[in-house]
Amino acid sequence: MGQVYLVMTRNTDFAEKNVVVAGLGIAGFAAADALADLGANVTVYDETSNENMNERAQILDVLGVKVFLNWKNDLPTNLDLVVASPGLAPSHPWFKAAQAKEIPIYGELELAWRLRPLENPAPWLCVTGTNGKTTTTLMLASILKASGLKVEAVGNIGDSIVSAVMNPTPAQVLAVEVGAPQLPFTYSMSPESAVVLNLAQDHVDFFGSFENYRNAKARVYHQTKNSCIYNVQDLETEKMVAAADVVEGARAIGFTLSVPSPSMLGVIDDCLVDRAFIENRSDYAQELATFDDIKPFAPHNVANALAAAALARSIEVAPAFVKQGLREFEPAPHRISLVREHNGVSFIDDSKATNTHAADTSLNAYQSVIWIAGGLAKGQDFSELIIRHSQKIKAVVLLGKDRNLIRSAFQKIAPQTPIYEISETNETAMRQVVDIAADVAQKGDVVLLAPGCASWDMFKDYKARGQAFEQAVQNLK
Repeated sequence: MGQVYLVMTRNTDFAEKNVVVAGLGIAGFAAADALADLGANVTVYDETSNENMNERAQILDVLGVKVFLNWKNDLPTNLDLVVASPGLAPSHPWFKAAQAKEIPIYGELELAWRLRPLENPAPWLCVTGTNGKTTTTLMLASILKASGLKVEAVGNIGDSIVSAVMNPTPAQVLAVEVGAPQLPFTYSMSPESAVVLNLAQDHVDFFGSFENYRNAKARVYHQTKNSCIYNVQDLETEKMVAAADVVEGARAIGFTLSVPSPSMLGVIDDCLVDRAFIENRSDYAQELATFDDIKPFAPHNVANALAAAALARSIEVAPAFVKQGLREFEPAPHRISLVREHNGVSFIDDSKATNTHAADTSLNAYQSVIWIAGGLAKGQDFSELIIRHSQKIKAVVLLGKDRNLIRSAFQKIAPQTPIYEISETNETAMRQVVDIAADVAQKGDVVLLAPGCASWDMFKDYKARGQAFEQAVQNLK
């Protein structure tokens, strides 16, 4: 996307370069800090402001970086480079104007790739997909750490990849979580190995169409050196690999929840096995781990573990370290986490399930569910999800702005399902939700917060929603 007219690397003389960083989030701050350290004349613009931005602006001011918050005008034109933060859509007028004037635009990943150390740079193992990115990236980091490698988990996970490559004592390998908004304006990145975990409707408002979103995800395979890893159960990910322009010799490696064919990782008798990175893969499967090593156990977490194992095995991490790393893995909060068992009922926090695809994988893990759903639906249709899981959903408790959309789908598809609605939007809402779910649930049931919707109508983010749920569950008498 876009065209590069100027090549900048770590050994570029930045002293005469005028650079604008568009956006002052985590990525934008790291980019401005790094470029100022290299001697560039850096200015930062952001259309909004908040407390965190004001603090970052004060730090950058000490470094000689000019920051303009709440900026609603055009960018200057006498520029050598624009750095695009992932929070701004590729169609943003700032970027359109820069392209029209043939000013090069680097995304976060492109800038980080060009600023890597000149000698022995750490290989990148990239993880993307609609859902499961953070869990897979953290599993991968745990496996690599178990093998004795110095690893950093960076990117969309919250730690800036630009800061990681500029670290005076860099990691030996980077586990890079890649969100689709980070992939526009990425040209030269050449990861060691990469995986697309899955693909479903998401970020359509950001990219303008599902096709644009899909094509952005596919860019993670561009110029991959070692292994392009895909989901056998998601045909679209295999198509992405087939169409990718990779480094000659790169392999296509599948992962599956079924028995794997050669050049795949998969499952045999509750064991995760490798038939891709062993010599006699036509006749043999190497055991890597068992279901008991996966926490929390759920089918989609087995898939995540297989993807993480494939990335690690692609750089010759031994099977024993895959098992050790998965056992030592600590799940991130609000991702299918057991909060408490109360009166024989399990209360599960999967607040991170902010779309129907994520809610689907969460519902797949359980057999008898009181489902807590609702929020901002982002234009999604819940019909297919309800058709697939209506037999296991004993009742649904709805909250949030678009709860009527989900209620209407239930009334049409599964009218027998009891529906409870909470109209309040203050701090008491989640307590009411949990109280109702606890009253309805019976021994052996699962009360599952997997809303299938964004949280911003009622909560700061999915973390705040999950914390409210956990607090309400802990307060049950």
